[in-house]
Amino acid sequence: MDKKKRFWKIAKDIKEIKIQGARNIAKAALKAYSLIPTKNSKKILLSLRPTEPMLSNVIERIENHPEDYEKILKHFDEAQEKINKYVFKIIKNNDIIFTHCHSTNVVNALIYAKNHGKKFKVYNTETRPLFQGRKTSRELRKAGIEVIQFIDSAARIAMTGSFPDGKSEKVDKVFFGADALLKKGIINKVGSGMFAQVAYDNKIPVYIVADSWKYSPKKVKIEERDFHEVWKKLPKNSKIKIENPAFEFVPKKYITAIISELGIWKYDEFIKKVKDSY
Repeated sequence: MDKKKRFWKIAKDIKEIKIQGARNIAKAALKAYSLIPTKNSKKILLSLRPTEPMLSNVIERIENHPEDYEKILKHFDEAQEKINKYVFKIIKNNDIIFTHCHSTNVVNALIYAKNHGKKFKVYNTETRPLFQGRKTSRELRKAGIEVIQFIDSAARIAMTGSFPDGKSEKVDKVFFGADALLKKGIINKVGSGMFAQVAYDNKIPVYIVADSWKYSPKKVKIEERDFHEVWKKLPKNSKIKIENPAFEFVPKKYITAIISELGIWKYDEFIKKVKDSY
């Protein structure tokens, strides 16, 4: 396959969410840009997933310093290794951890904690309409972690432990990834804001587990996905309208701390640290 075909294959896979997760998208975009390093390539790649500052940050770095390809690529693994160790400190034995959608940073950190002796279980959502949560469940279960999956609309029951059968197992911590880290909060998979508010109201700490390269000082567009993801074949002449926002904003007041390769920091402290690191 020639470079042009390889470039468009990667672009298509990013657009269609065959490649998912901010880190994986950024790595794929880095590879695509290195195949055809032009202004037009950059424009195409940035248009694929507008709610992904990490993609933008990586392309900017490689554009300005093409000699740093291996160094940029190495950052992902080095950052993950540090994040793993910080998350390990936060998890206590017998914790119940709630997560939503699929985050490579979160999944890898949980697997690291399990492999280094921590005992816990995970409550996870399906994450409609594309069911990315199933990917999380498969990966965690393969690593030997106990996983209980819920439909998205049962998240409050899961988090508060208010099960119909009377059992009560309240979630101890929430771990979300992030697609964008902003000055006043984060952007993550739609549903995250609702779940963060439930956690806040029930005094459950919410930790954002994310690489600092997801930070953006600029406004980030919320991606609106094709309505066919929600309802493939609408009844003819139904005149039903569908909104399919892929992400939503989560205010910093709901967030206990950011866990990144820079450490574990309260939100405003993290913003200061990440600005200093650039």
